[in-house]
Amino acid sequence: MVSEESPLLASAAHELIYDRFTPDQKRWIVFLVSIVGLLPMFVSSTFVPSIPQIAKDLDSTHAIVSLTVSLSILASAIGALVWAAYSSFYGRRLIYLWGMPFLCAGSCGVAMATSLQGLLFWRFMQTFGCAGGMSVGAGVVGDIYKLEERGTAIGVFFGATLFGLAVAPFLGGAAAQYWSWRNLHYCLGAWGLLQMLLIYLSFPETSHPGTLGIDKLTRRRWIHITWVNPLSSLWLLRSPNLSAVMLAWTLVLISDFVLLVPLAYTIGVRYEITNEAIIGACFLPNGLGNFIGAPVAGRLSDTVVRRWREKRRGVWYPEDRLRATWIGGLFMVPLSIGASGLITTYVGGPVGLWLNLLCLFTNGMGVDFVVNPIGSYNVDVVRSRSAEATAASAAVRSLILSFATALVIPSIERIGVAWTDIIAAVLALIGQGIIFMTIRYGDRMRASVDVGFSTAENN
Repeated sequence: MVSEESPLLASAAHELIYDRFTPDQKRWIVFLVSIVGLLPMFVSSTFVPSIPQIAKDLDSTHAIVSLTVSLSILASAIGALVWAAYSSFYGRRLIYLWGMPFLCAGSCGVAMATSLQGLLFWRFMQTFGCAGGMSVGAGVVGDIYKLEERGTAIGVFFGATLFGLAVAPFLGGAAAQYWSWRNLHYCLGAWGLLQMLLIYLSFPETSHPGTLGIDKLTRRRWIHITWVNPLSSLWLLRSPNLSAVMLAWTLVLISDFVLLVPLAYTIGVRYEITNEAIIGACFLPNGLGNFIGAPVAGRLSDTVVRRWREKRRGVWYPEDRLRATWIGGLFMVPLSIGASGLITTYVGGPVGLWLNLLCLFTNGMGVDFVVNPIGSYNVDVVRSRSAEATAASAAVRSLILSFATALVIPSIERIGVAWTDIIAAVLALIGQGIIFMTIRYGDRMRASVDVGFSTAENN
């Protein structure tokens, strides 16, 4: 068990594993996994603006078609667990290649759907196929970058993928307004096909030699199919450390959803914006904040790790990385969402709109200053099962967020925008408090439940 008192001196032999790829190869790998991680954001976020058009085409209601959103959350949670678990057994490259056909078939099926039942089935397959983008991608970054460089690389990865959360609604709204939702999903299928081709031609296996489950088999067939329990990843969350940072991530991320999910109902109504494409464009400042904030937060977390390691004369304390979260969790996130609620309520006209867009940008940056160090921390503490830890965290987080998101509009209707946003700001502060407790008592928490934590020698 690793503690603050027990030195963790990095093994030079182990660090050679991270020299398998040149810097240019590593950048190309990060580019590929970022494109793969970006696709799920487009699959999920382009759909919502299309719901009115889909309901009209299928002769259904908005509420019924909206069921596909809940189904997508379920498919995303299941898919992330499945692909992450199998990536630890068969490798990252093979799992990427297995997932893409589901995405391509599902996208074409959604585009050709003529009934609600068909739409639900193909939407589940589409979301399931691309659900491993974030979890497996985080595992890939952990495979190729050493401890002190990992945060920066994960920052680039997160920045590229989270940018899709803001750009996708704009494109989805534009497609619904000026084009066709069916053609949009054909394009997503073509994107998946191109991804599969790029992965096949230029993506190497990144898992460390001898660490895959299939490598440990004494006897194996030419085509070896093994059952891997995808729910086993959830057992990692019995660790107080992993469950605490998962909860903190969720509480901070709620602020993003409180701002973005009802945006047409809050900012759109308050400032009389009715065009779907323009409402979609209002998401862009938040995405720009994500895009800029994630690499900065990643580099900052790496700097914090190095400095605290130097202070301890080479001793690595995993929770040091979480010290980089306070700027976002204590100031940027709660202040931006609290201010947005008050501005929307009391400040009208162009001034109010521009101030809200500034709050959206600040919130996007602030959220990244929290989630990026936490994402890197998950990879640091269980590097050999980093994809599974990321997937388990994402699955539980998705379920909590789906419940929380369902309460946003009813809360706004009952107590108003300002108080709803203030409650979200308080939740973000509670999340930051959980992070501070994890930093303070991290060694004791890890000692209480050992889920196979990494050490400096094998990280």
